[in-house]
Amino acid sequence: MVHGNTEGIRETLLAQMDALYDMEFDEDTFAPPELVSKLAGFTAQLRREVSVYISRPGDVLDVTIGKNDSVPLPEVRLRRSLKRLSGVRCIHTHPGGTPELSEVDLQALISLKLDAMAAIGVVNGLATGIQAGFLGERVNGALQTEVTGVIALSQMPQAEWMRRIEESDRLLQRGSQEEESGPERAILVGVESIESLEELRSLAETAGAQVVDILLQKRDKPDNATYIGSGKAERLALDAQGLDCDLVIVDDELTGSQTRNLERIVGAKIIDRTTLILDIFAQRARSHAGKLQVEMAQLAYQLPRLIGEGVSLSRLGGGIGTRGPGETKLEVSRRRIRRRLADLRAEVAELARQRVTQRSRRDKREIPVVALVGYTNTGKSTLLNLLSGADALAEDKLFVTLDPVTRRVPMAEGGEFLLVDTVGFIRKLPHALVDAFRSTLEEAVLADLLVIVNDASSKDVYGQQEVVLQVLAELGVREKPMINVLNKMDKVEEEPPMAGSLALSARTGEGAEALTREIVARLTASKHTVRLLVPYARGTLLSRLHDGGLVLDEQYAEDGTLVTVQLEKVLLDRVLMELGQGALRPMEQVE
Repeated sequence: MVHGNTEGIRETLLAQMDALYDMEFDEDTFAPPELVSKLAGFTAQLRREVSVYISRPGDVLDVTIGKNDSVPLPEVRLRRSLKRLSGVRCIHTHPGGTPELSEVDLQALISLKLDAMAAIGVVNGLATGIQAGFLGERVNGALQTEVTGVIALSQMPQAEWMRRIEESDRLLQRGSQEEESGPERAILVGVESIESLEELRSLAETAGAQVVDILLQKRDKPDNATYIGSGKAERLALDAQGLDCDLVIVDDELTGSQTRNLERIVGAKIIDRTTLILDIFAQRARSHAGKLQVEMAQLAYQLPRLIGEGVSLSRLGGGIGTRGPGETKLEVSRRRIRRRLADLRAEVAELARQRVTQRSRRDKREIPVVALVGYTNTGKSTLLNLLSGADALAEDKLFVTLDPVTRRVPMAEGGEFLLVDTVGFIRKLPHALVDAFRSTLEEAVLADLLVIVNDASSKDVYGQQEVVLQVLAELGVREKPMINVLNKMDKVEEEPPMAGSLALSARTGEGAEALTREIVARLTASKHTVRLLVPYARGTLLSRLHDGGLVLDEQYAEDGTLVTVQLEKVLLDRVLMELGQGALRPMEQVE
């Protein structure tokens, strides 16, 4: 047995634990002897319980070192379903030598719907035996467990126990055929305002929850321990029990300790506003880039909250939710998350480089860009379809658009512009999301003109606009040319007194022509008519003038082509940078 806790020993153990993730098992093997041997060795050296979570195909999903009397639950994603098992089995050690499953072990088997829960007794670094528990049929709606006897490792029925998992899955499905899973029942909790909680209701319903109650606790600032104070937390526990609630959603970001304390008091799953928004983004992500950005945001948000999080499988008392993971577990989790974050950032950076290349091609054609920005669910996608004749996905839901959608719109005067639909903004937009989706928001940063789309039917239209302007200020584009639009006018009787706004309805089309005229006027307002001498050797530049401007006259001189052309200031500046100010000829400005 290894004694002490030197840095070298810890690093060696961490490396050995990391190596377990690379192990591969046959699908018909329940607990490979090599894995059992390694777990027994870890337990002997650490004198702590060790657990491994394995998927049904045989992949190691999580390796956990707990305290001497508890093992934390994994941070892997379990398949949550009333009608199916999670697809993950837990194999953990008992340092005291007995492999008998505890009552808390069996409770975790039921609550997490694990494929199986197995315990291995360890004495002097050797496995003394194994016991496994499986889920059985429902009796009066309650899941039952079936526990094997204690079996020597050499006699473990590997394939038979894997078949037993399949049988448990069939029993669970059969017993649930007449049960409707239904949405999660949620209570919303906040300390700011009822308006903010109503928006949280929309977010919760978008994520698929059924909101059964709202609790507003007016406070100057959230309580450091429980967010709403211990007294309100006790009341929340009673409400959750009386309303058969399995989820509480808090209208702010929570610390790890606040989440743990609330879960302990309330006895229900606790998530915060940021976690809810990240969940919605995870549901909405369709493209490869979108999925990468969502995962990166989730991991970036999770990393600083590992301390103090986690719930335990304790055999000596306390049970699930009473203890956090041990120091070694946290170090392994941080290492894995940082490693994955580095990989994700590299992939997102590569995608960003590809977008830069695409934009450079676009810039060479000198096509102006107009970006639709605004609060989520203000009708930006519907407006994009109306102005461009496209068929982008448009629904009356929050965060339908995650990836920028670009469409070409022809101008009656000739030429065209690109219309870009961007991800919607929202109050308390998580910083992790802003950072992860910064490459997506670059479309707004690099646009020539912004169209701010407001929901005229919203009771908080002014507050929503302020949020949008704040986000644009954070992106450094608050001073960019803007057109303010009041959309959804078909849903209101009176136009909100928002000065300088264009009223329209993207659903009916009313006001669309006026907006298009305003966009074209803004894009062409800065055009200048100039006379330039373009050397014959710069024939490609002459082609760009024809593509990006309106050529009024063209004459051939001894040293080049004299072109009278109408150009936007942006293109004119680029041309003069390439040719020099000497390219301008007398009488070049025609007003």
